[in-house]
Amino acid sequence: MTHWTRDFSVTYDRKVEDVFRAISDPSRRLLLDLLAERDGQTLSELEARLDMTRFGVMKHLLVLEEAGLVTTHRAGRHKLHFLNPTPIQLVAERWISKYAAPFTTTLSQLKHRLEDEPMSQDPPRHVYSIVIQTTPEKLWAAITDPEMTRRYYHATAVNSDWKPGSHYTYTTDDGSVLLKGEILEIDPPRRLVTSFDAVWDESVAEDPPSRLTWEIEPMGDTACRLTCTHDGFAGPTSTFEQVSGGMSFIVSGLKTLLETGEPLLVG
Repeated sequence: MTHWTRDFSVTYDRKVEDVFRAISDPSRRLLLDLLAERDGQTLSELEARLDMTRFGVMKHLLVLEEAGLVTTHRAGRHKLHFLNPTPIQLVAERWISKYAAPFTTTLSQLKHRLEDEPMSQDPPRHVYSIVIQTTPEKLWAAITDPEMTRRYYHATAVNSDWKPGSHYTYTTDDGSVLLKGEILEIDPPRRLVTSFDAVWDESVAEDPPSRLTWEIEPMGDTACRLTCTHDGFAGPTSTFEQVSGGMSFIVSGLKTLLETGEPLLVG
């Protein structure tokens, strides 16, 4: 094992330990369950559903944030908390084989559909956040370069001139378009906002376009935080349900590619 590989392994194991430590506490698991039921809750909303002090809830949320399992966004005067499944996805990929993964994902989605309460009236959204050992420029290139997206974005190549108002597509090697949309905002290498018009099957093709926002935040000279916010859904649509697991695979695959130079191999 090379020195670089050994260092990467140690860093990865520390991140795994942070995730396991965070979910070892039943109160923190309950907080994750509450956010899974309804994302984007304030501290007061979460506190009202737990038998503990406000300070205690804040401490548990801080541990979850440090492990990357919860992300926060400001909405006016309110700080909203969102479940971020990406770290758990990375842990799962370590031990679930590439053959078993599609079956475990399908069974998990089926379980939630059978058990979950009806969706609240709050606008549905997905938020994913992950720290990647790379520069904003390299991360931006990986998001917008078709040769790079082929290696982590479900084997599709992105094509666009990346100008405001222009269109983009994600296509397979046989020319099939799986995703298309419009560039709504673009500020390299910090922010990209696009419409999201899924057309990979009939069920999602009937849905109106949603919105996907990529935000890149530098963290020192050698790392940055990528936050992907998928919102603008017209309710609990087929697109909303289908992208819930897919985006976590995409961002974890992007992280692996940039940090190791190799695509993510599960199993």
